[in-house]
Amino acid sequence: MNNKISINRQTQKIVDHLIANAHELRLGVSKDSTGATLIDAGIEHLGGLEAGRLISEVCLGGLGEVALTHTNTAPNWPLSVYVHTSNPVLACLGSQYAGWQLSHGEGKGAFYALGSGPGRAASLREPLFKELAYEDKAAKVSLVMEVDKNPPSELLSKMAEQCGVTPENMTVILTPTKSLAGVVQVVARVLETALHKAHELKFPLECIVDGAGSAPLSPPIPDFVQAMGRTNDAILFAGRVQLFVTGADDDAQALAANLPSNTSKDYGKPFAKVFADAEYDFYKIDQMLFSPAQVSVTAVESGRTFFGGEINLDLLKESFGG
Repeated sequence: MNNKISINRQTQKIVDHLIANAHELRLGVSKDSTGATLIDAGIEHLGGLEAGRLISEVCLGGLGEVALTHTNTAPNWPLSVYVHTSNPVLACLGSQYAGWQLSHGEGKGAFYALGSGPGRAASLREPLFKELAYEDKAAKVSLVMEVDKNPPSELLSKMAEQCGVTPENMTVILTPTKSLAGVVQVVARVLETALHKAHELKFPLECIVDGAGSAPLSPPIPDFVQAMGRTNDAILFAGRVQLFVTGADDDAQALAANLPSNTSKDYGKPFAKVFADAEYDFYKIDQMLFSPAQVSVTAVESGRTFFGGEINLDLLKESFGG
């Protein structure tokens, strides 16, 4: 992994843009008592699609392009989120993946969230970073949380300490799942789900050299479980990803065959139903479910492309509500 790239420095210019243009982007910017900067993208402030697009690029460590575009993948929901990065492993797994487990307190008043974004590479709290052989000890860090309330000050202080910065040099962006910005930043993980599953399938990460993906923007809905279900289903039933890989054709073909969501034993119903059937316990869900509906894997050394999966508009319609 290229340690010469600082994903926190790459991202800081986007964070600065969010703060400088908060009014136009309908964002709230405040300082916690610790001095940490909080950007509200859907709790007390409305946020919007453009805010979500920019936040998605923060999640990617400033190494990816996110765009809103119209496609014909799902005709009833033509607005789609498109993602591309030429540094897919670092951008998706080293930054965008929501892998930092954060919690404070116990019982009904406990706060729990998953942290994503470049700050993860400063905290190094996940074993994944040893495998990636990457760290980013930057002067300023930023993180994204998919939550509907501000994190406790005690947790913010601990996060900053673990990232090796003072709270004044940490920005945390808050994106509720029910918000427009929240919907965009989750659907923008379509490529990341492919990278994460490729990792779970033991495909050598160093062989993934480029990638792009898109998925329809799911309609926001106030109910948290339904909102989470819809954002996942956008990827599971209509996400499309193309990966460019080096290595043997047989390995590329196997990746294309095993990567799509329909290879999971839990595939076949909207995610909100899967979650309910699992008694709302993520750990009871087959982790191989979280992947795009359809994939193309191009072996760059031979020029051959292999395909897997399918778009399922019936299940997408059931999830999105017609």
